[in-house]
Amino acid sequence: MAAPTPETVFADLPDPKEVAKTYSEVAQRASHLISEHVQRQLKKGVTTPSDELGIAQAFMDMMAKLLANPYKLAQSQMNLVWDYFSLWQHSMLRVMGMHGAPIAEPEKTDKRFKDEQWEEHFLFDFIKQSYLIAARHVHDTVCCVDGLDEQTQKKVNFYTRQYIDALSPSNFALTNPEVFRETVKNNGQNLIKGLNNLLRDMEDGGGQLRVRMTDTSAFELGKNVGTTPGKVVFQTDMMQLIQYTPTTQKAYKRPLLIVPPWINKFYILDLREKNSYVKWCVDQGHTVFVISWVNPDERLADKTFESYVLEGIIAALDAIEKQTGEKEVNACGYCLGGTLLATTLAYLAAKKQKRIAAATFFTTMTDFTEPGELGVFIDEQQVSSLEKKMFERGYLEGSEMAGTFNMMRANDLIWSFVVNNYLMGKDPFPFDLLYWNSDSTRMPAKMHSFYLRAMYMENRLVQPGGIEIDGVPIDLGKIKVPCYFISTLEDHIAPWKSTYAGATNFGGPVRFVLGGSGHIAGIVNPPVANKYGYWLNPAAKLVDTADKWFEGAEHQQGSWWTDWQSWVTAHDSEQVDVRDPAKGKLKALEDAPGSYVKIRLDAQEAA
Repeated sequence: MAAPTPETVFADLPDPKEVAKTYSEVAQRASHLISEHVQRQLKKGVTTPSDELGIAQAFMDMMAKLLANPYKLAQSQMNLVWDYFSLWQHSMLRVMGMHGAPIAEPEKTDKRFKDEQWEEHFLFDFIKQSYLIAARHVHDTVCCVDGLDEQTQKKVNFYTRQYIDALSPSNFALTNPEVFRETVKNNGQNLIKGLNNLLRDMEDGGGQLRVRMTDTSAFELGKNVGTTPGKVVFQTDMMQLIQYTPTTQKAYKRPLLIVPPWINKFYILDLREKNSYVKWCVDQGHTVFVISWVNPDERLADKTFESYVLEGIIAALDAIEKQTGEKEVNACGYCLGGTLLATTLAYLAAKKQKRIAAATFFTTMTDFTEPGELGVFIDEQQVSSLEKKMFERGYLEGSEMAGTFNMMRANDLIWSFVVNNYLMGKDPFPFDLLYWNSDSTRMPAKMHSFYLRAMYMENRLVQPGGIEIDGVPIDLGKIKVPCYFISTLEDHIAPWKSTYAGATNFGGPVRFVLGGSGHIAGIVNPPVANKYGYWLNPAAKLVDTADKWFEGAEHQQGSWWTDWQSWVTAHDSEQVDVRDPAKGKLKALEDAPGSYVKIRLDAQEAA
């Protein structure tokens, strides 16, 4: 078989003249749109850039340390040159019809290079491998610089990864084979539509790019998300309490109170019937109550972490007792809601009040020694800068926190949508989970400042008496009620080893379960899906470290939901007549999901 010639290698590429003509037309048509956008932004004023996150200083420190060891830097450069020589040789052999092992390959889970042309076409394969080689060497050079302090090194590593991800050839029209084909096929109309999408998202973000992840118009709360029937039976200025309509003949005696975080809305646990944890619990016979936190504005600027305990969980317990007559409940807390629940349990224990008989914690941190990548954003400089913004307006913008979380998985939650929306010119797909993810909420300034400093920076929650609630010292060791911890293997927000460390500080029996997947998918994992599985360690007590626990753990098939149901009913098997929220002692104020969950940011409403 004859070796391919350059003519045959490039035969399937479009005529360069046509490509140049297409891009020229796109540029001409786009210039008018860009000009209009710039004029609108100039009217709003231009703010000078600043280094509030300390990124510039971190990289200056890194470069100073790196240049102090020229031998190591020269060795890194020579290794890079050698890999490029190897790639050039590999590519020339491909041109001549001989195939060998690639010099660099993406991870199997890397979705950026899923198009067949990345591997099959010589040119795109060369571009891909060239990028992967450069990315690896850049990372290896800066990841472990001698003499750099730990916090600065973490910051350098994180933002280097952001830089590497941003420069992926998949993010550019000329070097992404899928975008390239679409542009030639449609004479650049995808880029024109993509530019319109980009400017729309810039306008929606008030001059800041807010990448649209899903078609938000495809969802309506109470219609196709948050649909489990129920009633709002109680409310304060901070929260509404929802009680759900029973579907069984009998109910467990103790009601179940679910405490969600207030960074996003509660309906992550009630997206749709098939994956609704709320609906599933109702169908198992639980009398389910859920706290729906308000989206705070400047009027709630002085609300504290203590307010969320007393005016949130304690107020909800009082309302549940009035509604059902039950003094004890089972409770679940998700993420930050779990941290709040743990604080409340210690508060009740100190006051010798057993109002929560068994507690469940979803991906909850109470020991912040190892906060994971979120720690990159938490140091004195960054927190002080954030506090200045928060106290000026009374709250933290939800979009700012959402942007932080998205950066932690930039390829999945930023760049994939950049390619789809702006290069391919497509509308985002309607996806309920991403609709929820885009529904971010504000946080009161005082509460969030306390949370960042007391928890993340000073780790005072694990210190007996480290914090006080209403004058009561908090000691997690005094929590004696049975507790169930469910964490997830791939969690990037609440790393499972950190949640495990926190669980060891509790004074009562603890069952620790490790689910598959991440912070959301690992929790919203109904039995009918039969995905991921979970790990259990048969030992009666928690061992010293997470690694030792995992060594003795056994993988189980199915969903942790069924394991939790067996655990919670073992502590609460007595059954009573079901409680209809419309017939309780508290007046039903409105239908679930309530009005508080529908209060979105002003900017989102305007969009």
